[in-house]
Amino acid sequence: MDSLNILVVGGGIGGLTSAIALRREGYRVDVIEKDPSWSVYGVGIIQQGNVIRAMKDLGILDDYIEAGFGFDHVDVFIPTGQQVAHIPTPKLVDGYPSNVGIGRKALHKVLGDRAKAAGADIRLGITTSRLEDDGEGVDVAFSDGTTGRYDLVIGADGLYSATRAEIFPDAPEPAFTGQSVWRYNLPRTPEVTGLCAYEGPIGIGLVPLSDAIMYIYVTTPEPGNPRYPRETLATSMRAKLDRAISPAIVALKDQITVDDAVVYKPLEWVFLEGDWHKGRVVLLGDAVHATTPHLGQGAGMAIEDSIVLAAELARADTIEAAFSAYRDRRYERCRYIVQASRAICEGQIGTGPIVENAKATQDMFRVVAQPI
Repeated sequence: MDSLNILVVGGGIGGLTSAIALRREGYRVDVIEKDPSWSVYGVGIIQQGNVIRAMKDLGILDDYIEAGFGFDHVDVFIPTGQQVAHIPTPKLVDGYPSNVGIGRKALHKVLGDRAKAAGADIRLGITTSRLEDDGEGVDVAFSDGTTGRYDLVIGADGLYSATRAEIFPDAPEPAFTGQSVWRYNLPRTPEVTGLCAYEGPIGIGLVPLSDAIMYIYVTTPEPGNPRYPRETLATSMRAKLDRAISPAIVALKDQITVDDAVVYKPLEWVFLEGDWHKGRVVLLGDAVHATTPHLGQGAGMAIEDSIVLAAELARADTIEAAFSAYRDRRYERCRYIVQASRAICEGQIGTGPIVENAKATQDMFRVVAQPI
């Protein structure tokens, strides 16, 4: 299909990669983002070879690699600090690393700069207040009082997607897993040259983001989904590590001192079993298949969604055919990531069998190495 006018709701990872992929196909793209400051929290993200392959496909690989820290292995440890596995990870792009640790702010800048350079029109501090699909197009009313008409609308507005709620009011709500994650940036220690993952009921990981910075993540059982006052976050995160016995982790604990630098997030998930679109409105990323971070593939699935959706729109004769083909290509892969990530979570908190991290990681790499 040619000459489509597309609205993307959400200016995060999925929305921005959609804008880049859609502009490459020659479509007119407007992106709206509800946050007027267009901010992201300051810790990092792990991305594997499938994302590196996707960044090459989008034409932004060198900028992306330069903004992060590349590595080619995952080291797995038991709680004592004894290493039990060294997993070489498959390279999917010759001459480039197989994984990248990257700060979310750095990734946001790369994607935002490239989306704007590609010609996407990005408007901040705006949401949709009404979507009216008449079968020939979608009339959109925006929160600032303006209106627009589009050939199709993409809901890339995250876990609590208002677009999902509008087109699928009976869809399941995000479900709390019983576990949360704590994250904090620290000076990188010389031995952290790849992901260092510590098994146990409290999962711990160290991820390099640059030559100077790494981040620590800690997954903890949180019965009842408690809320922690911001002024207690550093103290609370240190307390979660009181039982850590690995010398490497014990040495880092006392560096967690700044409440505002702690990122605490209850872990939730959602997966739409049925259609991912209604009429001319379609969902991608966390809006349709939000996962826990145990396999590090949430953002990767959104990025892949964006590329596949743009490709199917360019290939198909109708929007309905494109949306159906997009879902068919993405469904099993995304469901696997959601289910396998939840299984690790449930094993850690005792609501399911314990999952061996090394095997789960190797299985995930085999799956995401397959073409999208």
